[in-house]
Amino acid sequence: MSAVAGTPAMFDERIDPGRVSSFLLAAAMHLALFAVLVFGVRWQNRPPEAVMVELWNEPIPASVQAEPVPAPAVLKPEPVIPKPEIAEKAAPPKPKPVPKVEPKPRPEPPKVAARPRDEEAQRQIREQLNREQTSLAIDRERQQIKDQLARDASVAQKRDYDAYAGRIKAKIRGNIVLPPDLKGNPEAIFDVVQLPTGEVLSAKLRKSSGHAGYDEAVERAVLKSSPLPRPDRAELFQRALELRFRPLD
Repeated sequence: MSAVAGTPAMFDERIDPGRVSSFLLAAAMHLALFAVLVFGVRWQNRPPEAVMVELWNEPIPASVQAEPVPAPAVLKPEPVIPKPEIAEKAAPPKPKPVPKVEPKPRPEPPKVAARPRDEEAQRQIREQLNREQTSLAIDRERQQIKDQLARDASVAQKRDYDAYAGRIKAKIRGNIVLPPDLKGNPEAIFDVVQLPTGEVLSAKLRKSSGHAGYDEAVERAVLKSSPLPRPDRAELFQRALELRFRPLD
């Protein structure tokens, strides 16, 4: 480009330095593409090389039975059981705790200090025990004597009373007139009431002999025997008497 007349030299046309590098790069790319085309055509026109192949059969391997693989177990999902709705009941009010009344501790009795016992104290204790044992033995002996005396007195009193009652019954039997038709040995029991002097107040039949004539004969004999014999000792007297009579006694 020519410079305009009258324009300074600084406005002259400049050459771009990037234009040269672009041109060189484009020329290199064209040369590379040309080389690829040339070598590609020559590689495709080369004759195929002969290849020797040896054919042979390999032995058939024995068939191996594969173990059956168990099928994976199918897990069944567990059935979901719906939970029943439970109505929550209101909890009853808790009872108020009863205060525990603790027993008051009992006061322990005062402990008496043990005093040493000497021989004299032990001797006195032994003597006291001996006296008590002796007294007990004497009391037992006295009680045995009393019991024996009481038994003897009871036996003697019964003997004396039997003798007294025997005299009464003997007097009454002497006045009994037996009926001629009496058979056997029947028993008649009479309750007799008397005075201390022996006079008979009453004679009542408690148990009949079964023979009216014999019962009447005994009653007449009791009344006829008044006054009855008196006992040798006053303590043997009894106001009410129970008398038994049999014709053959």
